[in-house]
Parts: sequence; C-alpha cells; structure tokens
Amino acid sequence: MVVAIAPIKRVEYTQGSTLGSEFVGMLKLAYKPLVLVFIFSIFLYVLIEQGIGSWLPTFNKEVLGLPTQVSIQITSIFAIALAVGRLTAGAVLTRMNWYPFLNICLAGMALVMLLSLPLAENVANMPIASWADAPLAAFLIPLIGLMMAPIYPVINSVMLSALPQAQHAPMTGLIVVFSALGGTTGSIVTGFVFDAVGGQQAFYLSLIPIGLLVITLFFFKKASTTLTEKALSPQRNSEHPA
Repeated sequence: MVVAIAPIKRVEYTQGSTLGSEFVGMLKLAYKPLVLVFIFSIFLYVLIEQGIGSWLPTFNKEVLGLPTQVSIQITSIFAIALAVGRLTAGAVLTRMNWYPFLNICLAGMALVMLLSLPLAENVANMPIASWADAPLAAFLIPLIGLMMAPIYPVINSVMLSALPQAQHAPMTGLIVVFSALGGTTGSIVTGFVFDAVGGQQAFYLSLIPIGLLVITLFFFKKASTTLTEKALSPQRNSEHPA
C-alpha cells in the first residue's frame, strides 16, 4: 500500500540526452578501472551465493542422503543465515573498516567449507527421518550464509560512495546486469560440476571463486582509496590555499 501511493519523481534527461545515450553511458562506465574490478567482485560473489544456494537442497539429498522434505527444510538455515549476517554487519561496520571485515568474512566462508565438507563423507547410507537424524554437515554448510551475507551490500555501498551522484543510476544498472549474470553462471557451473564429479567436489570448488574474490577486493580497495583521495584533493587545496 505504501509503495502504491509513494510519489515517484519523473526522470528528466539532460539536454541532448536520450534513453539510448544513457544506456551507452552505462556501458562506458564499465571501462573505469574501479568499476571493472567492482564488476568482477559482484560477479564472483553472486556466483558463489547462487551456486551454493541453488544446489544446497540437491547436495543435502544426494550427498548427505536426507529425505526431500528434510533437505528443503534444512536449506532454510542458509536463508536465515543470510538475513542474520546482513543485519549484524551494520553494527560491526560502525566499529571496523569494511576491507578487513570482508576479508574476515571470506576467510570464514573458506573455513566453513573446509570444516564441514569432510564431515559429509560416507553419511549417505545413514537412516535419516528427521532433523534430529541429520549429520552435522547438514547444519554447518548453510552457515556459510552468515559469512557471505555482508559482502554484497558492503561493496555496493563502497562503490556508490566513490562515484558522483550523477553516475549512481548507470552504476545501479551495471550492478543488476552483472549480478544476474553471476547468479546464472553460478547455478549452471555448479550444476555441471555437480554432475561431473559429485556434489562434494563441486562445493569444494567454491573455494576458487572465494580466493579470486580476495584478490579482486584488494584491487577494489586500492582503486576506491585512490579515487577518494583524488576527489578530496581539490577540497583540501581550497581549504588551505598557499
């Protein structure tokens, strides 16, 4: 109801600007080094999230041997972990810089996978009728959502804060496009690997994009800091004239 009556400001294009030129401007924005690194980062993140989230029920059923109903029910832990992670991240970030915090989150994601996946070996033959019978791995693996939850909103916030307000709209368009591409790619790649080498190995391979995300975040931090310093330099010079 609130959304239905909320006023929506009409988009006013600048002189000589059209919908087509705005779209081209969005594409040109992707060639900036900071934006390019950011695009890779969100692509990798969504690839991980959708790869795990989409195939977790199948992993629970085929690798852990859970009944279909129990498998789907336990998958809800992943969604809850994502929600809790994003709610608590705001409180943590008031006391901690975003870059070390996200690196801790990535290390936590890798640790969850390395600790939980070995526990998934040789459990498919165990009789499981309810949550109480499920192996420990079924509860540990969804907790990766707690660690990955802050990454996406934080890097989006940092990216938009580093750009002038006039570029927020095209940047949001790029975020939507590459998030969708990352999500689709993650589900497809995980599915092929799942079929080729099994679910356990497919989830182990999620450590590769986690490692790549550590690298892209390093360059993203470096580029965003450089851009912020350049933006502040004229302001400092005006405040302290020679």
